[in-house]
Amino acid sequence: MPIIVQKFGGTSVADAERIQAVARRVVESAAGGYQVVVVVSAMGRATDQLVQMAHQIMPAPSEREMDMLLATGEQVSIALLSMAIQALGREAKSFTGYQVGILTDTAYGKARIQRIETGKIERALGEGQIVVVAGFQGVTADDDITTLGRGGSDTTAVALAAALKAEVCEIYTDVDGVYTADPNLVPDARLLDRVSYEEMLELASSGTKVLQSRSVEFAAKYGVPVHVRSSFRPDPGTLVTREDARMEDVIVRGVAYDRNEAKVSVLSVPDRPGIAAQLFGAVAQENIVVDMIVQNISQDGTTDISFTVPRTDRAKAVTVVKRQADRIGARGVKHDDRIAKVSIVGVGMRSHSGVAAKMFSVLAKEGVNIMMISTSEIKLSCVIEDKYAELAVRALHEAFGLGKEAVIKE
Repeated sequence: MPIIVQKFGGTSVADAERIQAVARRVVESAAGGYQVVVVVSAMGRATDQLVQMAHQIMPAPSEREMDMLLATGEQVSIALLSMAIQALGREAKSFTGYQVGILTDTAYGKARIQRIETGKIERALGEGQIVVVAGFQGVTADDDITTLGRGGSDTTAVALAAALKAEVCEIYTDVDGVYTADPNLVPDARLLDRVSYEEMLELASSGTKVLQSRSVEFAAKYGVPVHVRSSFRPDPGTLVTREDARMEDVIVRGVAYDRNEAKVSVLSVPDRPGIAAQLFGAVAQENIVVDMIVQNISQDGTTDISFTVPRTDRAKAVTVVKRQADRIGARGVKHDDRIAKVSIVGVGMRSHSGVAAKMFSVLAKEGVNIMMISTSEIKLSCVIEDKYAELAVRALHEAFGLGKEAVIKE
């Protein structure tokens, strides 16, 4: 009997009524001939409430204790959903990340899955039970509880689907699927029926909040089809899958933006081999992810280096960089939280010229200054002032013909 993994986010299990609705959907899937594994997040804003409570106790709580605290939110959800499934006459059993054997590294707050022991899940499925697993969490080799970062339940679901060789991983959320832009910001945004793994990875890393980027990495690595669907409507949603030839017909698939960015600049850095390695090595040791990096042309033996990090890591990054700046003889460190990253993404960019020129022209026409630029084969990103983010997204969406009225071959 084929296995299907279904993930339901916090809004999908926000109260008893919604939990019961999820239970009905899960039972329908089981009745359709599938062995079902369900991954759930904490109820509603439970995680945010726990974070607020922790900071009322102390301003900078230990990362280990924060993970111990935040992992409790999913434990409530899995127990209640299992009860709701049982109330519908089906057998169900809940497991925490620790119980099911989701083994991670020790990077508290953003741990990475290293291995999954599937024995307990497979035995429960073999007994005819629906398995309910806590998302967002795992355990280290020393039995410390870890969490996988915001959106980590997506990663849990896709990783389980890969480990169990599931037929598909369905991600149920409060949106209908993947759009050409944020539909709350661009009313003309269009729902996409298919997106390649590469495009979804670039969109996720650029600010699209439909899927966590690490979950897409897992899906691409192990070839797991991911179906993003609405928890509240029977819409077809968006299938995230392997690239096919038709996808290159579309130059730009979507526009994304991210306000959770901060820029850190190190001034007058000695321009000699090994300095950048020393600087970014120290940042990496703190498990801070660096996104964009720009180094100016050397003048008088020194250069300025600017880079972006998640805004939540800005304070830690500045502390680390200031320490390194003193050691390497740099003149100082500046930071700016009033930035945003705007990106266009599409596999068609590989085979079409003039995309960058058009993007820069559109932003210039709107009076938007570009601070930093980053490119890949299928993505072009610009760092701009935060106040221009929405204007830039709307202008780029229109300029590249991504709206509902546009005639685009899919």
